[in-house]
Amino acid sequence: MSEAMLVSPTRAVGSRFSGGFTLVAGLTLAALILFSGFVAPFIYTVDPYTIHPAAALQPPSAAFPFGTDELGRDALALLLSGGFATLVVALPAAVLAFAVGVAYGFVSGLGPSWLDKVLMRLLDVFLALPSLIVLLFFAALVPQSNFNLILLLGFISWPSLARLVRNEVLAQRGRDFILAAEQSGASRLYLARVHLIRVIAPILVVNGTFMIGDSILTISALSFLGLGVQPPQESWGSLLQSALDIAALNPWWLILPPGLLVFGSLLAASLTGQGLLRLWGNAR
Repeated sequence: MSEAMLVSPTRAVGSRFSGGFTLVAGLTLAALILFSGFVAPFIYTVDPYTIHPAAALQPPSAAFPFGTDELGRDALALLLSGGFATLVVALPAAVLAFAVGVAYGFVSGLGPSWLDKVLMRLLDVFLALPSLIVLLFFAALVPQSNFNLILLLGFISWPSLARLVRNEVLAQRGRDFILAAEQSGASRLYLARVHLIRVIAPILVVNGTFMIGDSILTISALSFLGLGVQPPQESWGSLLQSALDIAALNPWWLILPPGLLVFGSLLAASLTGQGLLRLWGNAR
């Protein structure tokens, strides 16, 4: 017993350091991804759609730092433009899914029992549907635009968060300070705004970071299949698909960068979420 008590502070410090390092690494990588999508296009101002037929499929050089594609377009300019096109859809979609999931979970968790049962049965239906097939179906059905993509991704991605929030709200409602507030006449809106949102904020933030990574992966996958960001815009997914179409020519400079950026986005979201989870877990 005494040995465990002596070791536990060291473990706590080590775990907190690990969590802090993971968080810093995730935030640094996320900052680089955001910089490449929203700032770098204004620094590297080459037109991504200008064609240079004589320089088609050239590897990286002084004239073209990331090489050119099969049409002779500057690959770096395309990559930066594709980052903007990807993030400008993925980030609002993640925010929309987050807002819908949190609101649904709070209404279900704080509402009367009959409403909770109805909302949970509806949620079970949503969760039972194969989300990928539903996503592909509606992506092929609705007119393709960035706005429609944001709505589609947002309304497909919220159910899991809604269930998590509802379960957390129900768990917190049994705590003494919540019961005391209810007995003093506090409204459910007051409970949600003042007490519950503060208690479950760490869980919301952590899951929000994961949702951003999932949203980037989903829009990239849709674009790879031709159902996401549409021409003349390019996204990371469509750039990767175009490069793989000519994979026999081994255009590694066209395949690696968009793939690494998608992977880097997922890694940034994962590291940030895990870092926050460790830090908040140690603070409890």
